[in-house]
Amino acid sequence: MSAETSPAVPRRRPVVVTVAVVMVYLSGILNVVVGTFVLLSRYDVAPEDVLPVSLLGAGLILFGLLTLAVASGLSRGSRLSRILVTLYLVAQLVLHVITIAVADTWDWTEAAQILLELLILTAVWLPPGARFFVRPAAAADSPVPSAA
Repeated sequence: MSAETSPAVPRRRPVVVTVAVVMVYLSGILNVVVGTFVLLSRYDVAPEDVLPVSLLGAGLILFGLLTLAVASGLSRGSRLSRILVTLYLVAQLVLHVITIAVADTWDWTEAAQILLELLILTAVWLPPGARFFVRPAAAADSPVPSAA
């Protein structure tokens, strides 16, 4: 069995995926930090805005933690982790847009987060990053040899 078809040989992770994983960790940490500040800013808003601001902050924290939880799987080439990161980042993008619309204080941080998350999505869904998440054809299609 050659080294090319051996399932024991690990695939090399492209640099763009490594950069994307670092950006996922950064995005998750920033979402937790910004979400905490947004949550604490509920004390500076009008009484009718306390609930929406609190929910936005809690949502940013939650999705930031979820993103951090699947970042390791993304670094190993897990297709499920790529899908989960995509779903979490799309939810975060929506939360960032709502935060920009509701609170004037966080416009520049939310815009930076939006840019970072769009870069992550680009890195994991466009080549060469996307090729890293494809199941190797040789390992998936070849039958397991019998011990006969």
